[in-house]
Amino acid sequence: MTRYDNLAGIIGERIEQGLYTCGQRLPSVRALSLEHAVSISTVQQAYRVLEDRRLIEARPKSGYFVSQKHELAALPAMCRPAQRPVEISQWDLVLKLLRSDPNDGMVHLGPGMPDITSPTLRPLMKLLSRSALHSDLRGMNYGDIAGAPTLREQIARLLVDSGSLLLPEDIMITTGCHEALSIAIHALCQAGDIVAVDSPSFHGVTQTLKAFGIKALEIPTDPVTGISLEALELALEQWPIKAIQVTPNCNNPLGYIMPDTHKQALLCLAQRYDTPIIEDDVYGDLAYRYPRPHTIKSFDEDGRVLLCSSFSKTLAPGLRVGWIVPGRYMEKVIHMKYIGTGATALQPQLAVAEFVRGGYYLKHLRRMRARYQLNCDIMTNWVKAYFPPQTRVSRPQGGFLMWIELPAHFDSLRLNRQLEKLSIQIAVGPVFSASGKYRHCLRLSFAIQLTDDIEAAVKTIGDTIKQQLSEVNP
Repeated sequence: MTRYDNLAGIIGERIEQGLYTCGQRLPSVRALSLEHAVSISTVQQAYRVLEDRRLIEARPKSGYFVSQKHELAALPAMCRPAQRPVEISQWDLVLKLLRSDPNDGMVHLGPGMPDITSPTLRPLMKLLSRSALHSDLRGMNYGDIAGAPTLREQIARLLVDSGSLLLPEDIMITTGCHEALSIAIHALCQAGDIVAVDSPSFHGVTQTLKAFGIKALEIPTDPVTGISLEALELALEQWPIKAIQVTPNCNNPLGYIMPDTHKQALLCLAQRYDTPIIEDDVYGDLAYRYPRPHTIKSFDEDGRVLLCSSFSKTLAPGLRVGWIVPGRYMEKVIHMKYIGTGATALQPQLAVAEFVRGGYYLKHLRRMRARYQLNCDIMTNWVKAYFPPQTRVSRPQGGFLMWIELPAHFDSLRLNRQLEKLSIQIAVGPVFSASGKYRHCLRLSFAIQLTDDIEAAVKTIGDTIKQQLSEVNP
């Protein structure tokens, strides 16, 4: 990350946190140059980045000001799910979301799909093509069940940025992060057990619990700091919880990054009750700030954290290359991998390993972080402009997903049915709850290029919401 990008990130974060308010004059170029020990041109470039993000505006002979249009929307409220384990439902809604076809002519704002059109992915395509062109038979073999050693070595190097010092043999390659999470759950739990999850939560985890006959205990989650430690401690005292599953970095769907103090406190709580933590870090590399946030695993000294991730959100989901760092549970995890899919396809592993080793991955990340952060600002402004004034919006700190909360009596399922007739798709709130909560919420993706057509679709969503709200409460 360049110096001006880093400085822009610092100032942007201050604006998002409300330290610089709407219309307030920002520090002069010279003052910031002295404060951060950077050149005047670096400060000017940082301010240009923030202008592109529409966070600030320049006024002739007056300086830079927080944009008048940048008024922070209210955050979603922290939910209060029932403090009891529940049987998971919502499979029909999840299946409908999964079956969406990106080429069916609809505007897809629901699926958690990254932008795969970036030119920084071309070296990866060449590496995959070269393997086929030269009849490289290595990729046609089974390979090690733990994964290609070259890829595990590159992942170990990448994980240094998240605070973890690991050896390649600490890592096992999986068929995407979803399999990593599934293996972790299967290794720790059996039918009838209870797993504590943050709420709202990734539907892939809850549906995995459903398939294994495991109950979910939804824990209230703050849209800024993450899972409530007080509510979790109460649950651990009351129920025989076998595992805690969380997504602390660039959370799906709320977008927060859990503070390090919160991560350490969560780990201490898990140690006190001798409970393993399943950590989903699939969006961690897409954090807007640099360096990227620490994982809970980076604080783990007794191997109780099972770290799961993949290249599905940073590169492309079709690669199906993920990994798990299972700590003390390695033996169980390898067995679950063997009886499940066996070895992961070798050819994409080798291509990704070479892509990372050649420095292409970090270059791609820099581009996508900047793109997604810009898209986040644009989408936030569109939602504030076109949605009802009582709309609550998350403030993503990474990734490309946004959580939107509407009045309690609103029905996102009805909204989705109406939007499908208009060739627009969203992700409805209930798929992110084990018990079908969040009917008044929805998730939008802003990974794709935000064209005029996308803005028109967002406006249509807002208009439809206003219409439905007026019908319920004229």
